[in-house]
Amino acid sequence: MGEQDKLTLRRSANNKGRARRWVRNILLSIVVIVLIGAGWLAYTQFQISKAGGASSQEVTDVGIVLGAAMWGERPSPGLAERLERTAELYQEGRFKEIIVTGGKGAPSDPYSEAEGSKRYLESLGVPSEHIHLENDSTSTLENLQNAKAILAAMNEEHSSVTIITHDFHGTRAREIAEKLDYSRINIETVTSRVMNHLWYFSRETLAYTKWKWDELWL
Repeated sequence: MGEQDKLTLRRSANNKGRARRWVRNILLSIVVIVLIGAGWLAYTQFQISKAGGASSQEVTDVGIVLGAAMWGERPSPGLAERLERTAELYQEGRFKEIIVTGGKGAPSDPYSEAEGSKRYLESLGVPSEHIHLENDSTSTLENLQNAKAILAAMNEEHSSVTIITHDFHGTRAREIAEKLDYSRINIETVTSRVMNHLWYFSRETLAYTKWKWDELWL
């Protein structure tokens, strides 16, 4: 075998070695990413699951209903569940004032989430004068940022609050409220009878991840 042939074989062997190392590094990177993703998923689901459970029965000054979708002129079934629980708590004397939150999902919607929520609460017997509207928000963070401004306008900035939402949403809601320096926070969660639990708990991992990113800039 001539020197040229030997050189060609060495180059071929080196190329194959580099290709094997490249494939190995790619596979190792994929395994690391999958493990990190699985670990983060497990962590977020553990955090999310902590918010559910029995009511604390705590009495506070103000109830804050976190927004959810409207279906035309009526609250979606999920939002209706939050509002029905809010009306029950109000009738039990758990708070005296209510802030409903959420803007319009689309400009053509007949009502914002807050307006639709107010109308629904009124139909459940809650007096209009005890319902305050936050009409502009498009996210949980904005729900609670804007609700805090309403509390200040009501001279209730340092009051205790009960935040009403679904169980999969409670952990994120509490963390946001704590970050925004709400004075005393109670979370009242609803376990849905109409929403797909697997879907919403899974989707909340993405929402919770986005919140942890947003938290870095607050």
